[in-house]
Amino acid sequence: MKFESAFILEQAAWPALLVDPGCTIRQANQAALEAFGPVLAGGQCLLSAIWTDENNRTPEQFLSEWERSPSATQLLRFRAKEASSPVTYLTSLCCFMRDGQKYFVLQLLDGMRAAPVRINTCETTLVQKQKLECALQLARTVSLDFNNALTSILGHTSLLLSKLEHNHPWRASLLEVEKSATKAADIANDLGSFSRQEKDLRTQADVNLNFLVQRSIDSCQRSAGAKPEVAWSVQLERKLFTAKFDEAKVQQALLKILENSLQALSDNGRISLVTRNVELGQPAQDRTVQLAAGAYVCVEISDNGCGIEADVLPRIFEPFFTTKARSNHRGLGLAWVYGIITNNGGAVAVSSQPGTGTSVRIYLPAQKTVIKDHAADLEHLGGDQTVLIVDDEDLLLTMGQTVLSSFGYRVLTATSGQKALEILSQAPVDLVVTDMVMPAMSGRELVEHIHQLKSSPRILCTSGCVWSPATSVNRK
Repeated sequence: MKFESAFILEQAAWPALLVDPGCTIRQANQAALEAFGPVLAGGQCLLSAIWTDENNRTPEQFLSEWERSPSATQLLRFRAKEASSPVTYLTSLCCFMRDGQKYFVLQLLDGMRAAPVRINTCETTLVQKQKLECALQLARTVSLDFNNALTSILGHTSLLLSKLEHNHPWRASLLEVEKSATKAADIANDLGSFSRQEKDLRTQADVNLNFLVQRSIDSCQRSAGAKPEVAWSVQLERKLFTAKFDEAKVQQALLKILENSLQALSDNGRISLVTRNVELGQPAQDRTVQLAAGAYVCVEISDNGCGIEADVLPRIFEPFFTTKARSNHRGLGLAWVYGIITNNGGAVAVSSQPGTGTSVRIYLPAQKTVIKDHAADLEHLGGDQTVLIVDDEDLLLTMGQTVLSSFGYRVLTATSGQKALEILSQAPVDLVVTDMVMPAMSGRELVEHIHQLKSSPRILCTSGCVWSPATSVNRK
């Protein structure tokens, strides 16, 4: 059986081996190839090729013993290239099923060329760091696979919702599907953030906050829990200053505030949203928020709901603090909003009167430039060009083909870079949309091959991975 899936530990800094129950090494990452040399380069070699008799059992016996009594790590000896004596590794082992077949993953975490081996405090710290890196790599892979499936679900659901009339009997069920998938996407996002263990360093784009405000309102109005009797008032500054921030995160903050406002309403509920420019010649204060001199964009979200008691108001940003009786509220909503806005250099001010309502004001640093509003016109989004989508995930291929075809495009699909090149040699293509992480031929390699074609189409690269500047693709 040929194992064609990408090795999830390919980029790990330590040697990692994918082994089948027959002790055949199916895949080895780059670190393993560097450690053990040509013996692994041909692929499909036996684990015994690098195993030593000092392990006091054969590789088959080792795997059998581990299945009967799994252990976190073991000290094992392997034949490394350019080493006069075997190298001792603190070896971690796990197994999984793929297409009905069992596989083992061996991770050789701490290579030491002295025997007997004694692990001191510094070495233990290094091992723990390596284990954490392994866990982060696995978490990253799970979040990407999970997100791929959710992208398909949300893509198809959004397409159907855009086609259905407001009173269609299936609309409520589709909204529930969208709501559940969105929650799952949040989990995938949190898992991905954990796997990176660092503050998001992506370049922040210039954004018109009006776009996010309108998009958030539309999302709330079409959600399954929307209250049709709510009166919405929207006043958007026509020449709103431009701000740099994480667009997706700030929209999540706006949605959380709107969700709280909707929950606070009773009969004759009203929600108003106002955006405006704020220019401060000197430092100023809004409630407990200190604002430095400079330019800001502000969005104020107000409701006429139940309001917040004076003794509760100072605690609203505390994690796990909630006055809501229902068990599904964990008290993280406003703490999350506060974290998002402050991480983007802004501030959040809240004023409220019990029985009167609540007003939340978000301030974000801005530049005195204006991005004009260009509302998307669905009637003019279509086209008749040919698009080739390349991805090893069938779910994403189907979703992309369905959505783009609905807008009039002719869509071709390929599950690998090689198949994409075959299609490009047979039919004219206007745009290639390719995933960057694929087995056999990566998206980067595919792009390089496409650049060598006589008639090179435009290329759009996509990925769920976080790429550093060193891994960006440059068009020659």
